[in-house]
Amino acid sequence: MKSHHLLIALAVACMWGFNFSVIKLGVAEMDPLILAGLRFSFAALPAVFFIAKPKVSFKVLALYGLTFGVGVWGVLTSSINLGVSAGMASLILQSSAFIGVLLGVVLLNEKLNGFSIVGLAFSAIGLALIFTLTDGSVTAIGLFLAFVAALSLSFVSLIIKKTTIDDMFSFVVWSCLFAPIPLFALSIIMNGQVAFVSSITNISGLGLLSILIQAYPVTLLGYWSWNKLIAMYPMSTMAPLTLLVPVFGFAGSVIFYNEPIGLTKLTACAFILTGIAVGIFEPWLQKRNLKSALG
Repeated sequence: MKSHHLLIALAVACMWGFNFSVIKLGVAEMDPLILAGLRFSFAALPAVFFIAKPKVSFKVLALYGLTFGVGVWGVLTSSINLGVSAGMASLILQSSAFIGVLLGVVLLNEKLNGFSIVGLAFSAIGLALIFTLTDGSVTAIGLFLAFVAALSLSFVSLIIKKTTIDDMFSFVVWSCLFAPIPLFALSIIMNGQVAFVSSITNISGLGLLSILIQAYPVTLLGYWSWNKLIAMYPMSTMAPLTLLVPVFGFAGSVIFYNEPIGLTKLTACAFILTGIAVGIFEPWLQKRNLKSALG
């Protein structure tokens, strides 16, 4: 990978990791569902008026927008609001990598090999350790919602895998149209119209900053840059860089919120990231194993 492309990839991973702290900043100012709804409103508007619709059906755009906007970020933002630290949220969301493997087995009839089983085992042990944490960085309801978000992200990957997309930037922009209204509606149902109006009319400078960072550099610039690099380089080059997202996520949480990093949390992180890494490097490991067998 060319050095300037590597720098771009590292910058995106850093931005995505620190975004979890940006989300935490926002939920301190307003309802998490409204925060997510405004994020996708700004990401879609006014860009949608200047960018041609991608060559996919509105059904696919709506399915992706709802799953990504509501299922992933609406739910994950709520989990942070309900007590999951920014660092833990970034790590749990990354577990979608091995959840996606299980979905592939169940929904696509894919087969598990030895490397996949080892990776799943490592990740499962790490996730189990998270439930033993007592340092205040997780809550039961927050953990549940974070896992729902990770599951939703796995379905997002399936949608992308099953869809031919001619312009990823256009796809992201247009799909964002379908997230705000459901998110705002859920906020009204759960908290009432008065709370909704109050949140919208009393947005602070910090709340607006959180929304703008999530909408433009994180959602639009980040996904556009990353997918441009994916088009230029093989997944074996790009995928390992995603392991840096929870690293930066924890760094942001420690820097801005003094999240404690104890032995149990470090061990859980090591198991989960090892499990994900085994899955990412599986093709290379299989190739090495085959060469060894052939002598």
